[in-house]
Amino acid sequence: MNFDQITLSNGLRIIGERIPHFRSVAVGIWVGSGSQFETPAEAGVSHFIEHMVFKGTKKRSARAIAEEMDAVGGMLNAFTAKECTCFYAKVVDEHLPLAMDVLADLVTAPTFDAGEMEKEKGVVLEEIAMAEDTPEDLAHELLMLANFGDQPVARPILGNAERIASYAREDLVAYWRRMYRPQNAVLALAGHYDWDAVVALAQQLLGGWSPEGFEARACAIHAVAPTVLVREKDIEQVHICLGYPGLKRDDERSYEEALFNSVFGGSMSSRLFQKIREERGAAYTVYSYPNAYSGAGMLSVYAATNPDAAVEVCDMLREEARKLAEEGMTEQEFTMAREQLKASYILGSESASARMQSIGRRVLLMNAPRTESEVIDRVNALRRDRVNELMHEMLSAEHSIALVGRGAGEIAEKIAAR
Repeated sequence: MNFDQITLSNGLRIIGERIPHFRSVAVGIWVGSGSQFETPAEAGVSHFIEHMVFKGTKKRSARAIAEEMDAVGGMLNAFTAKECTCFYAKVVDEHLPLAMDVLADLVTAPTFDAGEMEKEKGVVLEEIAMAEDTPEDLAHELLMLANFGDQPVARPILGNAERIASYAREDLVAYWRRMYRPQNAVLALAGHYDWDAVVALAQQLLGGWSPEGFEARACAIHAVAPTVLVREKDIEQVHICLGYPGLKRDDERSYEEALFNSVFGGSMSSRLFQKIREERGAAYTVYSYPNAYSGAGMLSVYAATNPDAAVEVCDMLREEARKLAEEGMTEQEFTMAREQLKASYILGSESASARMQSIGRRVLLMNAPRTESEVIDRVNALRRDRVNELMHEMLSAEHSIALVGRGAGEIAEKIAAR
């Protein structure tokens, strides 16, 4: 299936994937704004802006934004990541004009009302507090710091309470004016739509979006020596995270990485799940997953267990990594993981929202969408020897460790002594 694509004169890229048999359509505006582009003084500003645009625009109040979408049974939401912010909607196809109008309004005409801003600070501070009360999230955040040090990519997307409380309206407006520009954005949609009507409406709603003032920000990430970080917390379990070197976003070996992650800790049949949970009963939750950014990547490994078993579980995590690095995966594991990878992609693409998110993110960050057939062909072309080579390269390297829980410091010392 081919994509519909066009770039407006102001630099806004538009991409669509038509699915004629659908009656729904998902549409999103993606902006290259995220925590990776923030200075320490701007910590959390991208996420705060994501919240604030829903608090009113030049045409709509916060209540009107919610009621207009609810009135047609539509869904409206947003999220902020390290390198992007996405505002998206899903509606019955006949209501696509309304969805595009609301999204364009949010992105190009927020008022950043000072009174609403003070109220929303409380909401964001509660979100930060909620993350603080979620030790699994804390462990992953701590691992980012252990692996990348004091770099933007390692800082929390939510920011910190001190910075959020200090922001004035002018801070948000200044950042929004620099980053929310058409050449730094993508309009993506998937589902049932008329392309000519979409282009005409986009020109009407977003053609006048000024490109002036955009300030490109680098995503360079320098190498940092892996380290061990701990966070003492009086909870029942110790949360363990290991960070191995991973691939950056545009690395051609990302498919090999995805396949070996499935064998390592990305599925119920994976070595980590079978060894640590099924055979040893040492943890309820254990998994691995790759993180890919514009300048670097990391393979994260996670397990949670009781404090008395934490050192042993960490040993098991590292032992399974060592065995895979030295011995490689079997042909049976390779074949099973390849089929899992294909099925996961196909099943995950059977919704308009999933397809919109896939093409929108890829065009924004890599300027290169990929069709379903291209993905399947690439997966079918994978070779076990190439996957094993990559596993050896990544899992033989030094790794970072993050521990959150009761006695985390003492546990870290025991791990270091082994």
